[in-house]
Amino acid sequence: MPCPRVLAALCGALLCASGLFAFSGPCFPNPCHNDAECQVIDDFHRGDVFTQYICKCPHGYTGIHCEIVCTSPLGMETGAIADSQISASSMHLGFMGLQRWAPYLARLHLTGIVNAWTSSNYDRSPWIQVNLMRKMRVTGVVTQGASRAGSAEYLKTFKVAYSTNGRKFQFIQGAGESGDKIFMGNVDNSGLKVNLFETPLEVQYVRLVPMICHRGCTLRFELLGCELNGCAEPLGLKDNTIPSKQITASSFYKTWGLSAFSWYPSYARLDNQGKFNAWTAQTNSASEWLQIFPGNMDNNSHKKNMFEAPFLARFVRILPVAWHNRITLRVELLGC
Repeated sequence: MPCPRVLAALCGALLCASGLFAFSGPCFPNPCHNDAECQVIDDFHRGDVFTQYICKCPHGYTGIHCEIVCTSPLGMETGAIADSQISASSMHLGFMGLQRWAPYLARLHLTGIVNAWTSSNYDRSPWIQVNLMRKMRVTGVVTQGASRAGSAEYLKTFKVAYSTNGRKFQFIQGAGESGDKIFMGNVDNSGLKVNLFETPLEVQYVRLVPMICHRGCTLRFELLGCELNGCAEPLGLKDNTIPSKQITASSFYKTWGLSAFSWYPSYARLDNQGKFNAWTAQTNSASEWLQIFPGNMDNNSHKKNMFEAPFLARFVRILPVAWHNRITLRVELLGC
């Protein structure tokens, strides 16, 4: 009769062969989120990595466990990316030089007669770039053409280059050793084409380089991504997740002294619409507050301010320091 040790070894082999113990180890159950692939790291390749696995994130996700959605618009369409942050190799001057198809017009869904960037007809190596002002995680780009002189113009194909200092750029590479990746662009002047990158970029500068253009190199676009710390999601002012009763202020302004024409704290919601669509303080005083950083340059575009260090808090108070005409505000909090 076989000894107990031999029987145990025999049973173990049979169980493994049957697959009962096949699903074990650091990747079972899968610790990765959003259908990410868990890959075991063998000891020989671990080096300074002390986890037993890594998560290979699908497009648009990041984080150790691919738990962070990283496909938010970075501000071309909303104006959070300022005109001064957008530059190009050239621009087209139309109608005797009066129409300037400038880089700062390359904003997704921009309307008007002149509503996009177009490179000069003499520019043989056109490009347009965005300076994000800080390193951010960029995961993709949305492109759109436009109509110029009654004809559709758009990018058929393009490359994407990136930089951390604005001087030395390198192109996103294709799979294997295929060289610079060629991205497919648009097929008309109004539709959107979304391209997500295989690997997120952690960069400050992003440059789009047209390769093949239909009629002219004309472009409107948006960059997709998120902050590097991954904690910059809207907390609920704009979409009313934060109820009005939780928004207070030192005071609020009443037009003609009438309550029916008041600029209440609860109106301080980003992109709020209507005749009374923001919070306005009773007085223009630095003692006023809403429960600072450089603010806005106009009454409609967004100004995004990221804190150097995130903080844990239940109440957040905004203290105006400088203002234009009256202390008036619409706002959204970012975090997680």
